[in-house]
Amino acid sequence: MAWCYVRLVNWPCIMQQGIYFLALFAIDVSIVSAPSSLVPFSSLLFSSFLFFRAENFRNWDYRYCWVRDSSFTIYILLRMGFVEEADAYMNFISDRFRKSRSPEGALPIMFTIRGGTDIPEMELSHLAGYRNSKPVRIGNGAAFHQQFDIYGELMDAIYLYNKFGKPVTWEQWVAVREILDYVLVIFKEPDMSIWEVRNQKQNFVYSKIMLWVAFDRGLRLADKRCLPCPHRNEWRAARDEIYEEIMNKGYSSTLRCFIQSYESGDKLDASILVAPLVFFISPNDPRFLRTMDRILLPPEKGGLTSTGLVYRYNTAQSEDGVGGREGAFSMCTFWLVEALTRASVYDSKYLIKAVNLFENVLSFSNHLGIFSEEISGSGEQLGNTPQAFSHLALVSGAFNLDRVMGGGGNER
Repeated sequence: MAWCYVRLVNWPCIMQQGIYFLALFAIDVSIVSAPSSLVPFSSLLFSSFLFFRAENFRNWDYRYCWVRDSSFTIYILLRMGFVEEADAYMNFISDRFRKSRSPEGALPIMFTIRGGTDIPEMELSHLAGYRNSKPVRIGNGAAFHQQFDIYGELMDAIYLYNKFGKPVTWEQWVAVREILDYVLVIFKEPDMSIWEVRNQKQNFVYSKIMLWVAFDRGLRLADKRCLPCPHRNEWRAARDEIYEEIMNKGYSSTLRCFIQSYESGDKLDASILVAPLVFFISPNDPRFLRTMDRILLPPEKGGLTSTGLVYRYNTAQSEDGVGGREGAFSMCTFWLVEALTRASVYDSKYLIKAVNLFENVLSFSNHLGIFSEEISGSGEQLGNTPQAFSHLALVSGAFNLDRVMGGGGNER
């Protein structure tokens, strides 16, 4: 049955507002994850008449530039018409991936605003953070992690820049080849992935998807530009091997959906929502639809969604080496909106869910329309704010939702 929907919110205005907020993250030509530091991920509990305390130790310094943000940043800047800003950011990232790799070829996962990579994490025990939360940290220990998903986000950024911005240069292409040849060496290894766990490495499905993206975008770029690619066959073989492996080891025959890692058992992770956004899988594939439907269930029924907000994973089940609890993840909620939107091109019932979810999450912003990294069950903003990833996902979700409702299809 056909249906008519009246928007409660001006989505193009939301997109423009999101872009303006992203300007807060721009320091020179780099873009930091958040301009704030040490705002805890947990709700703050009243402990006396004068002081508050944080529930746990999820309290991080985000004043750095993550390679992971590059793909989403380039895409949003170019699609919203900010070409000069995209050029400047791409030049910053290009200098990093050409000049900052280790002798073995590994790329650092983050940089200072001046491109430095020495970011030791220290605890300042003599200080208290926001509302007396502790510990107070400066620096970020994740800078020394192995997080292999960054190669997929980087290659996607380069591919999108070549498609919507300027053609990549010969020097950039040579660096791309060297990076992907290095990825050939490490793609079978476990890592700490997007959530930067602080215990054991695993074969996280998100990282495997992004490693598939890395090879896929390299091959696409070589074909599109007719660039010389000496190891084309090896890249293609690795890409196909990763895909088969994810479908076999990253999918639970019991739950009939994708899971967090090859080692996690039947544990969900909302990062899988990125799969159709990077064209790893069709948004109408039954495996993905069942995964999305399960994520939409409340935690007590095995899902990750509560009051229309999506948790990245269930911290009671998935040990990440940090401890304590956290709120729903703003970025994951916007990813779910976009995944539902893309699925709605093939089945209109998902569009109603996407619209309702989107307008619900917009109600959790602060009075300026700003989002932090997480939202508590009571609606309180948690974590560093404003948060770049949250606003990048917001703009992307609004952009695609607006286009689909205007009669367009999936595009990236």
